[in-house]
Amino acid sequence: MNAHTRIQWLHKKMTVNSYPNAQRLAERFGISHRQAQRDLDYLRRELGAPVEYDNSRKGFYYTEPFSLPVLFSSDNDEFYMPEIFNAKRHELAAEESIIQMQIPYSATVEIKNKLTALELSNYIVAKQSRDCYACEFHSIERFIGLLLSLDADFRLVEPEWLRERLVRTARRVLGNNADIEE
Repeated sequence: MNAHTRIQWLHKKMTVNSYPNAQRLAERFGISHRQAQRDLDYLRRELGAPVEYDNSRKGFYYTEPFSLPVLFSSDNDEFYMPEIFNAKRHELAAEESIIQMQIPYSATVEIKNKLTALELSNYIVAKQSRDCYACEFHSIERFIGLLLSLDADFRLVEPEWLRERLVRTARRVLGNNADIEE
């Protein structure tokens, strides 16, 4: 398993409030405790994640909603050097199979109706509480479109930026159709 996979696992666990720690990461992926600590440091320092340690739960958590950025990956990650990649991107693209891997966005959605939860099942990764679900998605537009198409009440709990975008989209649709009689 590469570092990207481990970072995604950490992100997913912290998003659903599972409080992962370096020991669990090391055991899960068969790496040293020191490597696991470096992965956590990378998440915090390089990706700017708002990560804190909770002594009572003995694990890490996000202090505010956070989404991972888009990352680039290559068939031979161990030879990846950002400075060379950025300088010779067009040459490398022709020689190696470089792919763009988008790490999913995450959101928490409150849904009271079980049938509606079933409609979102492809996006739900965990049940956080009685009516709240952790969702992951790659396309913001597709996820917002799905939410707007639901024939039931829901509340987008977080992240705030996505809730604001959903509200703007809904207002635009309503405004564009205000002159139509019901």
